[in-house]
Amino acid sequence: MLSIKKAVFLTGVLSGLLFSACQKPENYMPGTNDRRDQYFEPTPYGMAYIQRAAFNMGANDNELNDVNRAKTVSVEAFWMDDTEITNNEYRQFVYWVRDSIARKLLGETFPEYLISVDENEVPLDVPVINWKERIDLRDTEVRQALEELYIPENERLIFEIEVDSRKLIYEYYWVDYKQAAKRANSFNTETNKYDGYVTNSEGEVIPIENRSSFLMHESVPVYPDTLVWIRDFTYSYNEPMTIKYFSHFAFDDYPVVGVSWKQANAFCNWRTNLKGIANKRLKETPAHDFRLPTETEWEMAARGGLENTIYPWGSYYSRNDNGCFVANFKPLRGNYISDSPSTATTMKAGDFDPNPFGLYDMAGNVAEWTSTAFFEAGYETVDDINPELQYDAKPDDPAIMKRKVVRGGSWKDMAYFIRTGTRSFEYQDTTKSYIGFRCVRSSFRNDVKQR
Repeated sequence: MLSIKKAVFLTGVLSGLLFSACQKPENYMPGTNDRRDQYFEPTPYGMAYIQRAAFNMGANDNELNDVNRAKTVSVEAFWMDDTEITNNEYRQFVYWVRDSIARKLLGETFPEYLISVDENEVPLDVPVINWKERIDLRDTEVRQALEELYIPENERLIFEIEVDSRKLIYEYYWVDYKQAAKRANSFNTETNKYDGYVTNSEGEVIPIENRSSFLMHESVPVYPDTLVWIRDFTYSYNEPMTIKYFSHFAFDDYPVVGVSWKQANAFCNWRTNLKGIANKRLKETPAHDFRLPTETEWEMAARGGLENTIYPWGSYYSRNDNGCFVANFKPLRGNYISDSPSTATTMKAGDFDPNPFGLYDMAGNVAEWTSTAFFEAGYETVDDINPELQYDAKPDDPAIMKRKVVRGGSWKDMAYFIRTGTRSFEYQDTTKSYIGFRCVRSSFRNDVKQR
């Protein structure tokens, strides 16, 4: 009887071995011949591809610059917006924030505006917004539920009900990899805990409890500062631009201004999340996040693959062969018109010809935020591969620590500031009528060798 049981057991074992041998083995080690289909990275809408390259960053040999001398660096490939972010594009961000806040408020009274279970009917810890439910503003109860979003009655002009732009706040989290990478903050496998300390978003130094300690929380008011047109030029009449520049459809394709460095980063995060939702619906592998360009990426893109040229169009002059200015800047003393008879300030993005990379307005129109912290000796400090100097300034940090590199020059600047090698700065919590931004995204395309 025992031998029969043993035979049955051995037969089962052999059958199991034979069955498992017929199955496709898991790939536990690299180098296997089991290859998936080649990854395809589509061209992001409205972006130009910048190939990985080495170039001389900084002032050219024919430019006198004792502060920032040229340095040869190498930069990985990336995608860059072919124009600055426009009013229309940024307005979509503002509207999304407005609508998400409105639906959260409605969800407190009407549960249909929030989704509390997943597709398997499992309750969610935090309900998510139901974007499919329509909002009927003719409904009195709906208007009452949204009252918190409107300007208080005692502040309304001509008794008109408007959304209070001060309440349009975008909240998000990001991972501070710089702090996580510190050796002192490594996970201790012997004690099964973190021994280090981390500086949180408020500037407080706290013990690391777990991985969530490296999550930084941001709460950013997103509506542009439309008063910059008046604040930047004290003895000037710019009220029409303050009232209409961001809100009127005539300026849809003009670059957005009046946004701080924090607001530009918030837009990049929102754009990444929006793309992530599309990837999930289409079951696509997500690409890298949208972000602000580093100073080095910006300069390499502006040069357009050309060496030893002063301007993005590959010339030593700000005029073309016909004597016409080729960028929107301040060409003559007190004369903002000679470069464009249609406008004295900003102009429609992409009106002038692009550089060899297909990028518009890399000189003039509006200056652009970068992710890089500004220090006078920055070139001497950074590495020569993917150079970047980051500093996450806290609210109580001195002003000098809140400086961020601004590149490209603007409609109000003279020719020196629109050169590819000229660097300037602005404080991350300030807004200006001549500073905008564009996004970049790191690329896989070099690794897959084709689009």
